[in-house]
Amino acid sequence: MFNYEFNNFYEVLEKNAKKFPKKTAYFIDDRKISWGRVKKKVDTFARTLEFLDVKKYDKVPVLVGNSIEYIVALLGIQKIGAVPVPINTFLKEDEIAYIVNDVEAQLMVASAKFENNLKNIRNKTNIKKIIWEGDVKNVDSENISFSEILSNFESHEVAELPKIDDLAFIIYTSGTTGKPKGAMLSYKNIFSNIYGVNELIKLNHKDRFIAYLPMFHSFTLTVNIMLPMFYGAPVVIIKSIMPFSNIIKQTLLKKVTIFTGVPDVYSALSRAKLPFYFHWFNKVRFYISGAAALPGEVLERFSKKFKKGKLLEGYGLSETSPVVAVNRPELQKPYSVGPAIPGVKVKIVNDDLMEVPVGEAGEIIVKGDNVMQGYYKREDATEETIINGWLLTGDIGKLDEDGYLYILDRKKDLIISKGVNIYPREIEEICLKFNGVKECAVVGMKDEQSGEIPVAFIELEEDAEIKESELKKFLKSQLANYKVPKHIYFVEELPKNATGKVLKRVLRDKIDEYIK
Repeated sequence: MFNYEFNNFYEVLEKNAKKFPKKTAYFIDDRKISWGRVKKKVDTFARTLEFLDVKKYDKVPVLVGNSIEYIVALLGIQKIGAVPVPINTFLKEDEIAYIVNDVEAQLMVASAKFENNLKNIRNKTNIKKIIWEGDVKNVDSENISFSEILSNFESHEVAELPKIDDLAFIIYTSGTTGKPKGAMLSYKNIFSNIYGVNELIKLNHKDRFIAYLPMFHSFTLTVNIMLPMFYGAPVVIIKSIMPFSNIIKQTLLKKVTIFTGVPDVYSALSRAKLPFYFHWFNKVRFYISGAAALPGEVLERFSKKFKKGKLLEGYGLSETSPVVAVNRPELQKPYSVGPAIPGVKVKIVNDDLMEVPVGEAGEIIVKGDNVMQGYYKREDATEETIINGWLLTGDIGKLDEDGYLYILDRKKDLIISKGVNIYPREIEEICLKFNGVKECAVVGMKDEQSGEIPVAFIELEEDAEIKESELKKFLKSQLANYKVPKHIYFVEELPKNATGKVLKRVLRDKIDEYIK
């Protein structure tokens, strides 16, 4: 385990403001904001929260897009010992209300651009006050302007800053099964990720990160906000992933050295027609992929095109703060997500939680300081998920003799046909090798004779035309017959969540529609 230098992220901010007061902390549009100025903003915001009667341990939902205000809100809330609850900005009002009610919040921070999704939030929850980021129409005692709060800097002291085992965030899972659950992450949970990653990839204050993925996601929160802050490294904040050309432009102009993304992004980059000068000015030394499985085909295509920096695939989940494993720069194995990061243990077990031999498939379980404290107000779910300190991920994988982890599938996505296990990801990897296939998702469909049969949903490349018979013939040449999808459906676009993960439950629900 690690010797942790800090108890909370405000202490990290204090260190940066003292050591690098004029050094740029964040680039956003054409603006630069120094560490010293960020600290003043955070202090002022924290003082306002106290004035608004926010107390230690109170939960404060944050529904804000990528911005400096988002970071100021998180750190200001944490400074007074309250707990920020990042909310997915793609949620609708009832979904937002569920989370707000679950944490019993009375004040929230929100972007004015999401005002339409909050029209009746006060009727559906106990919210009394909202701090609005952006251009809010009516400012009064219940609708407070973020920009007005920061118009005059205020000094602020607290009697006691949070301790390392205190709650830092509550991150709500995407709710692929039932209502979303709040993963309670402590400061130690997040710091353990930072220390573990640092032992693998040596970072420093001269590195530059780029944050264009939604900041509410645990991957972005840890890797793009807290990790660079730990080193005093600047972050280029991008408000929206579109237009994608702007991300490429800012990567070059701001001399980004650490680029993080999801598989969709790397798939797009591997196909994109980049300007001829891109590789001359590109300073990226590591491309890090997370949040969803990276298809092997994408890794191969990307590695051929981008020879300067290394693309390292990692694996994690919100409940592990989120990083569990990452490929090593010195030894990268295709199709693997690498060994566990320092400070984390990984095992592969059977249904009785007994460890299986090397190379055998089973459920991935994880232990370490990165494992969440539990699900907020869900002791039943916590007891089912964390057993003797080991977190049951619900993912199926295997370990090789070097301890490298391979993700085979989600446990709930496993297809069992006539008693034989079929892993959808294996079929998807083969599908992606067929010319014209942009993306593929394989799910199980109930069948009287076999129990379940595999069914494939295909999203085509632009202007591509594929016959089902041709694709099936190709798959039969690569896979055992029982693995070949019995039905193939071509769709305009696969349903996805905010981080590009395909929503297979939506596809399963739509199978009957396609059969008709």
